[in-house]
Amino acid sequence: MKPYFIGVAGPSCAGKSYLAAHLAEKLDAALFHLDSYYCELDHLSMVQRAHYNFDSPEALDSELLLQQARELHQGQLIERPVYDFTTHTRTGHAQPLAPHPFVIVEGLFALHWEELRRMQGTKVFVDLGEQICLERRIERDIRERGRTRESVLEQYNTTVLPMARQYVHPTRQFADLVVTGDDDISREVEAVLRHVRGGAAQQL
Repeated sequence: MKPYFIGVAGPSCAGKSYLAAHLAEKLDAALFHLDSYYCELDHLSMVQRAHYNFDSPEALDSELLLQQARELHQGQLIERPVYDFTTHTRTGHAQPLAPHPFVIVEGLFALHWEELRRMQGTKVFVDLGEQICLERRIERDIRERGRTRESVLEQYNTTVLPMARQYVHPTRQFADLVVTGDDDISREVEAVLRHVRGGAAQQL
């Protein structure tokens, strides 16, 4: 049986990863994180990397991303890249990902590429207010990525928010269901699972 793909998209820090992790636990699913596919920036200086626009679809290696999604969807093992967000480069290591009955495609642009959407039996958009997303982003980037509050605010206002409005929010129209990133997680998970059950049954 081909894996059943579940897309989880939405703006930065809306709760995509949190929802995806809970779904993965419930379904024993593989996680296909789009963050693994950011382009290699070792040809740029650290200053240039710090000001790079990471919030546009062009920041991702879409050719490799779609190729490996296609292979995984066909039931093949893939070797996905490992990205280091502190240096904005790939580590040179690969992480094997075996096909599972369920695969969760999670990231800003999970619903952006038409080919990727066609693979997905269930498409979810996680929505949340911009101010809450910003507060979460500040906390996460300081804690996990060694950023300062000022640098997070500059990036958010320069690229994160404008790109979300241009590229991420419009993909809401492709979602089979929309959930709220600050709602009760068990309610969100159950809503997604209801759709998955119906979609997986049709795929059999």
